[in-house]
Amino acid sequence: MSETTLTAAAAAATLKQRIESRQARVGIVGLGYVGLPLAVEFAKAGFRVTGIDVSEEKTRRVNAGESYVGDISTATLSELVKAGKIAATTDFSVIAELDTINICVPTPLRKTKDPDMSYIVSACQEIVKYFRPGTLVILESTTYPGTTDELLLPMLAKSGLEVGRDFFLCFSPERVDPGNPKYQTHNIPKVVGGCTPACTEIGKLFYSQALQHVVPVSSTQVAEMVKLLENTFRMINIGLVNEIAMMCDRIGINVWEVIDAAATKPFGFMPFYPGPGLGGHCIPIDPFYLSWKTKQAGIEARFIDLAGYINGQMPHFAADKVQNALNDAGKPLKGSRVHVMGVAYKRDIDDMRESPAIDVILLLKRRGAIVTYSDPHVPALRTDGIDLTASPESAAAGADCVVIVTDHSAFDYAALVERSNLIVDTRNALKNFASGKIVRL
Repeated sequence: MSETTLTAAAAAATLKQRIESRQARVGIVGLGYVGLPLAVEFAKAGFRVTGIDVSEEKTRRVNAGESYVGDISTATLSELVKAGKIAATTDFSVIAELDTINICVPTPLRKTKDPDMSYIVSACQEIVKYFRPGTLVILESTTYPGTTDELLLPMLAKSGLEVGRDFFLCFSPERVDPGNPKYQTHNIPKVVGGCTPACTEIGKLFYSQALQHVVPVSSTQVAEMVKLLENTFRMINIGLVNEIAMMCDRIGINVWEVIDAAATKPFGFMPFYPGPGLGGHCIPIDPFYLSWKTKQAGIEARFIDLAGYINGQMPHFAADKVQNALNDAGKPLKGSRVHVMGVAYKRDIDDMRESPAIDVILLLKRRGAIVTYSDPHVPALRTDGIDLTASPESAAAGADCVVIVTDHSAFDYAALVERSNLIVDTRNALKNFASGKIVRL
């Protein structure tokens, strides 16, 4: 056996030993909704974790033990910081001291629906500067199949190190569901696929130290495709039920009653629910990575494109419902006061990414409405030409029409029905109320 082979084998054995003994230094690049919870889980498991982020505000808050992610309490983060288990920095040179590096940076879409890989490329460029043998690198950012092998691997291989021998490279899709009290980072099954079998083995070993269940797959491409299938499944089924909702509206059928009745079937049906549009960092975006990639192979992703179109029409459908409801009450939308209940993209969180409320508000304003809003999780809304400060729920009483866009559990719906003149409910939040002033999606 050559000296090089011996050195490589020793590097792999050393990394395994450090992971199993919790001595490995763990690095997380990107301290957002994915990175910070992951850092906390590995710190809880006994590892020393270094978070790296370009945001000085985020690193300052982490080092102060102050959480800005809803699923992580400040008390939990503060205790780990005080114990020396978590520290954050904007200085990428700390990578030279790390054994494992998880990349958890954003992967948005451009306006042309092409994937924006600039955050991944930038992170990888910094990693390469301080890269050393025996390091495990795992990409968690959602992306198109082939990204890890086609984009990251060539950049890391420029170091002269060989993947699967001198360093280890994997992809593991993040499966974060903000605000979900039952399934969080520690108990959501973790899929991981490596560039080589040795990479997969080390990746599985690493995650097994902190997470309850790890699911190894045969390649990075399979792991990348897993996340896209999961969210494309949701996006297409939501698109289907949104189209059904528009059909039911046209022919005068209560779509919510239809769904509830269909859901009593114990096989062959899974309920999905309509709404004012898709929001969040995954479902409105991820399927278009797949659509873009398949177009490179000459395949049209027709289901994805059609579902994307239908879902994109739902804010318009919601705005139309408001306008028609006011018309039926003898009032024009122009000049009417419309109060929006909830602007986060989903119930009981503060996340505004891709929130359909933004589109609904802009559409109402463009049609001449005077818009206000209430949201206990979003004190101010300043984006895309909107500059609003949250009003108390009682402000709904002074509106010509109230529209429920996000059904936060903190809202007093009984009081809302009592004091409001007219309500358009896009979430079936008022399913237990019978009133002529309620117009349902």
